[in-house]
Amino acid sequence: MFKIYLVFISFFSLLTLQSSAAQKDFYQLKVYHLKTVQQEEKVDTYLRQAYLPALHRAGIAKVGVFKPIYPTDVAPTEKLIYVFVPFRSFDGIAKLEQQLAKDQAYHNDGKAYLEALYTEPPYERLEVILMNAFDEHSKFTMPQLKAPLKDRVYELRSYESHTEAIAKNKIEMFNKGGEISLFKRLNFNAVFYAEVVAGSRMPNLMYLTTFENKVDRDAHWKAFGADAFWKTLSALPQYKNNVSKNDTKFISPTDYSDI
Repeated sequence: MFKIYLVFISFFSLLTLQSSAAQKDFYQLKVYHLKTVQQEEKVDTYLRQAYLPALHRAGIAKVGVFKPIYPTDVAPTEKLIYVFVPFRSFDGIAKLEQQLAKDQAYHNDGKAYLEALYTEPPYERLEVILMNAFDEHSKFTMPQLKAPLKDRVYELRSYESHTEAIAKNKIEMFNKGGEISLFKRLNFNAVFYAEVVAGSRMPNLMYLTTFENKVDRDAHWKAFGADAFWKTLSALPQYKNNVSKNDTKFISPTDYSDI
């Protein structure tokens, strides 16, 4: 009887953990690395006419599509397109692929991309990053902005750490430490905060904040750096040296992005 009781408790604990995990979003970030204008046009057409409509039909109402904001006096070494897809759980990725395989409209609308010849590939490389949402921001959030999409500045940050344990420490700083609460208080309009579980630059976390424009972005970060809570938090010994590299990218939503 005692063994049966232990088995029941273990099974109940497993279900509780699975239920808890299921309450957090799981994110996929695709990064298209492009070389030519023709590739960019082909991927844009595919995303606009085939991929996003198919995801909407599959029950994913909001998909973000973004492009880098380059300085006007510096030519980019490559073209990039970011596609952010929120799922309710990790299983959602496999389910989506199954739905896409059966979606004839998707295959018809995306034929030029899906059946591209090796002599005319639609991109140079496709990078895929998978992420678990943070406890204190467990669901992605639509930005509450008034500016037109073309004027907005979105800031995608990736914080790399020296080891897995140190990366967990930085995530704790966001959650228990109160860094997310500070971002919320200062109205950074974050879309997501997440731990990267599969990607090319690990261990790391990523988050996306949004602003009306560049002036608005700079004002928010100035307030962040001057905030008394941040000065206290960043000075705590337990959170020292938990980021080895901060990779910041400024991106803008396309005219067909949902986010």
